[in-house]
Amino acid sequence: MRLILRETVAPMLALFASVSTLLCCALPALLVTIGAGAVMAGLVSNVPGYVWLTAHKGELFLLAGVMLGGAIWARWATRNAPCPVDPKQARACSRMRRLGGVILWAACVAYFVGGFFAFFAADLLL
Repeated sequence: MRLILRETVAPMLALFASVSTLLCCALPALLVTIGAGAVMAGLVSNVPGYVWLTAHKGELFLLAGVMLGGAIWARWATRNAPCPVDPKQARACSRMRRLGGVILWAACVAYFVGGFFAFFAADLLL
């Protein structure tokens, strides 16, 4: 049971935190770039927590980074853990490990894309 939590729950939490960094920072840049400023204004006025996320992007990135680091550590700590002997459970175990790895890589990509738009993209335009 602990292996399943480490292999799936930790990457899913990291993905959730990383996607929130995309919502706070990359989405506004994308919408303004494609000329959808009115959509961005509507989003800000209709989603109550959106301005709070943007105002606290430093804390958001810190929390997401800690969760991502914890997920990477949990995956690394269980890298040599054996799967069950039963063939059906062994297939499920290996499938969950692959899925957890894909989710973890997606979370890393989302985190770094959000970080680029939050902290570096605006400096490139100046």
